[in-house]
Amino acid sequence: MCTMPTDWNASVTVAAVIERGGRFLLVEEETRDGLRLNQPAGHLDPGESLIRAVIRETLEETAHTFEPRALLGCYMGRALSSRTDTDVTYVRFAFTGDLGSLDAGRQLDTGIVRTVWMSADEIRACPERHRTPLVLACVEDYLAGKRFALDALYTHPSVLATGAAS
Repeated sequence: MCTMPTDWNASVTVAAVIERGGRFLLVEEETRDGLRLNQPAGHLDPGESLIRAVIRETLEETAHTFEPRALLGCYMGRALSSRTDTDVTYVRFAFTGDLGSLDAGRQLDTGIVRTVWMSADEIRACPERHRTPLVLACVEDYLAGKRFALDALYTHPSVLATGAAS
């Protein structure tokens, strides 16, 4: 295991755990380690709330709208950053909710090859293809019925680009 750098800083990410008919929506994405599976997920951008971030990331990676209904949980993991090749601790806020309409003309985010629907057993069967071990942890928590109210999250208006709480 890598030693913790003296200038340590966590990277905040969001993920959408979306299930329909016993299958979960994942994205297949290009990484430095090859094609990997992940939930629609990405980094929190400056000036946005966690909820706005997961809505944006889901749209960018799947071309679908997303309406978060619950916080699934908060997860932490360490990995080498594909951007900087440094040891990073990721703090992932995972949400579950409703997948909305498809914007068929929208291009998927850079690096996203396609979306796929997989059962929990199919996801469990290929951990070597997961972008992070948090993919399966989120699925297992979803199946266990873990849900937290969205109002457990608070964003002070000073964080937001527009100044409106969300």
